[in-house]
Amino acid sequence: MPTPGLLYVTMQPNGSLPNTQFHDWYNNEHGPLRLRLPFISNGFRYRATDTTQPEYVALYDITDMDELTRETRHQDRPGKKTMAQIDVGRRLYDLADARSHPDFRPLEAQADTDAETRGSVLVAVTVATHPDPTKQADLDRWYREEHFEMLSRVPGWRRSRRFVTAAIDSSAPRESLALHEYAPVNGLGGEAHKAAMNTPWGQRLMSEVVTSKNRRVYEWYYTFGPAPRELSSLAAPDVIGPWSSNDGRTQTIPSPSRPALESFVTTSDGVELPYRLEGNTDPTAPVVVLSNAILVNWNIWDRFVDAFFARKQNQRYRVLRYLTRGRYSQSGEQPVNIDLLASDLATLLEALRVPPKAARLIGVSLGGVTVLNTSLLYPDRVGAFVACDTNSSAPESNRKAWGDRVAMAEQEGSTHPDTQESIVGEQLAEITTRRWFTQKSYETQPEVLAPVKEGVRTNSLRGFAHSVQSLCAYDIRERMASATVPGIFVAGANDGVLPQTMQKMAADLRGNAELKIIECAGHLPMVEQPDAFADVVSDFLGQIDG
Repeated sequence: MPTPGLLYVTMQPNGSLPNTQFHDWYNNEHGPLRLRLPFISNGFRYRATDTTQPEYVALYDITDMDELTRETRHQDRPGKKTMAQIDVGRRLYDLADARSHPDFRPLEAQADTDAETRGSVLVAVTVATHPDPTKQADLDRWYREEHFEMLSRVPGWRRSRRFVTAAIDSSAPRESLALHEYAPVNGLGGEAHKAAMNTPWGQRLMSEVVTSKNRRVYEWYYTFGPAPRELSSLAAPDVIGPWSSNDGRTQTIPSPSRPALESFVTTSDGVELPYRLEGNTDPTAPVVVLSNAILVNWNIWDRFVDAFFARKQNQRYRVLRYLTRGRYSQSGEQPVNIDLLASDLATLLEALRVPPKAARLIGVSLGGVTVLNTSLLYPDRVGAFVACDTNSSAPESNRKAWGDRVAMAEQEGSTHPDTQESIVGEQLAEITTRRWFTQKSYETQPEVLAPVKEGVRTNSLRGFAHSVQSLCAYDIRERMASATVPGIFVAGANDGVLPQTMQKMAADLRGNAELKIIECAGHLPMVEQPDAFADVVSDFLGQIDG
């Protein structure tokens, strides 16, 4: 049977280590790497409320301690240099007892913005005990039968857990660790707490069984997720970087005004979704999420993001871009549909611990119906949406049209020069670019359209053929009638019949959403007319966020 337990790590950075480097390494690399291991279910940092060192402690709940003996060691980027400047204490414990309040909610299930999260208190009590098994058993009974019961009467008490030195750590001296969690407003030091600390049974054990005792009090500092999200250290004057992980899948882009980081999240079926997070350094700031059309990279948003952040009122936001399932060949085995794509987006928000209702979703084409559908399926996560150049139901002609495009790419037989993987190729890229943009833009803005065309050309053919089915059969008009998330629709004036189609979509949404038309633009108005598109988005978000 699996043995649940705890990885308990104390850390004290030396005076030679800048705080920004310490927190950047811990929050953007070390913690997220651990949470990507399937047997580590959560991770937290706490900071001591006194002046005693070590100042920081990190807790990781382990579902099976035996997995730590098989743990894949992750190599840090300049992690060795950072770790050399930190005094680290690493201890392993098996879970012995636990008791929680009937209304207990674990910290990982709470948003970082919750009042019950900020200021949460952790009391950690480590005791070494007499080697006599009978005396140790007496201590076990006291915790279980008296101490936890009395602590549960202390106002603000949430949970108490007791651990013992892990069986897999046979060389470590036996000790007991008790962790007591309290709400920010609590009765520590009050009458109920004093009573729990001063019983005859407890006093006898402290003198007869406990050979040493260490009690520390901490406050919550940070909750890890499986995806790095810390931008504040990247804007600091003494930031170290930019850096890139050894596998090249995580990197930071320091900047005093617009720091960014790029990494990935993994879906429940094992598909990796790369993302880029940038902007406001407040980890609780609202997030504008940009969802792509099929066949493109996130560079379609470059000019819009520049225009968006150029407006002072938008500097309160973080902007999150990601690559939709199907950009790469690894797109999973299950059929791709818009519900799965909405689930991918929700997974991304969860991994980055975006607070409830803090996401403002903007998507175009396939991304447009994705953000609309996400707002319908996950309304608690979404504060607003902007759906661009899309449809609420797949036209019957889509299946043949997209099937013909896949066949065209297969017939061309292009491959990537580095990986030799089959890619979409030049022919479909040229036809698609001509179809998506106005003739004027095609003739006068070749430098603007070139990155889009290159994105289409280099898209994985396997990923494209697998994900394109999402455009062939869907209908969310019924769901739209009960929509609760506010939104608007946007269309390029020159995008065929879509302006007329989207006018009907706007009427179908509960509450009759507004349709905005971007003049002199086709299927990707954020590329052709980034300033006009930024105006529309900024005005709408201004109404939502004040």
